[in-house]
Amino acid sequence: MNKNIFRVTLFSLITSAFVFSRDKPNILWIVGENLKLDLGCYGAKNVKTPNLDKLAAQGERYRKVFSTSPVCAPSRSAFFVGMYQTTTDTHNMRSHREDGYRLPAGVRPITHRLRDEGYFTANLKTMNGEEIGSGKLDLNFVNEGKLYDGGKWEELKENQPFFAQMNTLECEYDIYDRNTWRQPRVEWKGEKHHEQIATVKNVTPPPYYPDHPVVRAEWARYLNSVSGMDKTIGKVLQRLKKDGLADNTIVMFFGDNGRIEPRGIHWCYDSGLHVPMIIRWPAGFPAPANYSVGAVKDEVVSLIDITPTTLGFAGIKKPFGMHGRVFLGNRVGPQRTYAFSARDRVDETVNRVRSVRGKKYHYLRNYYPDRHFTSLNRYKEKCFPIKPLMRELMAAGKLTGPPADLMSPTVSPEQLFDTEADPHEINNLASSAKPEHRLALLQMRTALNTWIVETQDQGEFPEPVGVVAPFDKEMHDWFGTPEWYGKN
Repeated sequence: MNKNIFRVTLFSLITSAFVFSRDKPNILWIVGENLKLDLGCYGAKNVKTPNLDKLAAQGERYRKVFSTSPVCAPSRSAFFVGMYQTTTDTHNMRSHREDGYRLPAGVRPITHRLRDEGYFTANLKTMNGEEIGSGKLDLNFVNEGKLYDGGKWEELKENQPFFAQMNTLECEYDIYDRNTWRQPRVEWKGEKHHEQIATVKNVTPPPYYPDHPVVRAEWARYLNSVSGMDKTIGKVLQRLKKDGLADNTIVMFFGDNGRIEPRGIHWCYDSGLHVPMIIRWPAGFPAPANYSVGAVKDEVVSLIDITPTTLGFAGIKKPFGMHGRVFLGNRVGPQRTYAFSARDRVDETVNRVRSVRGKKYHYLRNYYPDRHFTSLNRYKEKCFPIKPLMRELMAAGKLTGPPADLMSPTVSPEQLFDTEADPHEINNLASSAKPEHRLALLQMRTALNTWIVETQDQGEFPEPVGVVAPFDKEMHDWFGTPEWYGKN
């Protein structure tokens, strides 16, 4: 080939690749850690979330989104690759950290796929030297190479298109001191004074907890942490606009798993799985046909759908075999009937629970009916004051109704809840004789059986004792072991 022709061709290819990449939107994931739909735009009381409320008004708000796991590492391991954690053997909490595990062939982190298309990837921790994100990974795979290119906000403007992930700090306990939160930002600066949004006097905790000062204090602190999270997100969204990036950046806010409460995180009730999601489309790119500013959507979405949908935003077709559906874009898949979720070992606490969630009904299968809320989990006992409180009240005969039911040492092998009539999921309908309940039970039971086979649910195979045992020692070293354990 003539050298001049070669140079021109090479220059054209490089230029085309540059233009092609610049024509792709930036994508910002804001991952809200440990929260349910506790934002003003979802109708929550005693929180102040003007920034996320505004984002919802400028974009779309989804009301029926569910994580694939009620705890961070398995949930993140799923939506970071687009495959159920139960399929890739990443379903047990903090597993495969030291055993040389690799993801199955063809399964890749989303950042690797986006990097192949010219994206700069960042796990944001700081902005102007201020901590804005945790930089959290907490994935159940550690041998897949470098996952991100950077971690500072200042790197984004000069590295477009970018895919940036920001993991919020506020809604998390400090594991060293159960009386504090990691970022206890409980006050909102008003124009004339400091206002504490949630207090022990104005909050209403769920009815499965006792009405007690400790419960009210914990509930207020959680809601105030949500208000604090909104403040941080507001700074980020304002900086996005100031840097001239808002018009070419898709903003996706969603929770990684449910609420940080004793019956929330770790458990497959809605409190542990139901998460918020808001998506704002940038003015600089044509919006998909199924996108509408200010829309509120009630279609069932799983966080496993985040992965192919995000790839679609970058112009990447859903990889063959990837789980999930594209729910927003120009190549939308069929709507879901159900979202499937799974809970397996969490730290030293071995369990197996599977969940099927439709628009109205929620079905749970408890494979170990003798392992429920009262099971020992040292992290929960140390950092969640409500749980030891309920043990004390139960022993003193001071619990009745739903709180006493929650403290039962066993749980039904199957549970069915009408989430419209019973949003706190207290009344188990699995034994109901009503035709509509029997039909829902049969349909969801069958759907779960099918999903287990089709996705090759690895929860069928317990971990060896030698894998689980070290977690007992590790959790004891971290949190201690309650005196009551082993005496019952």
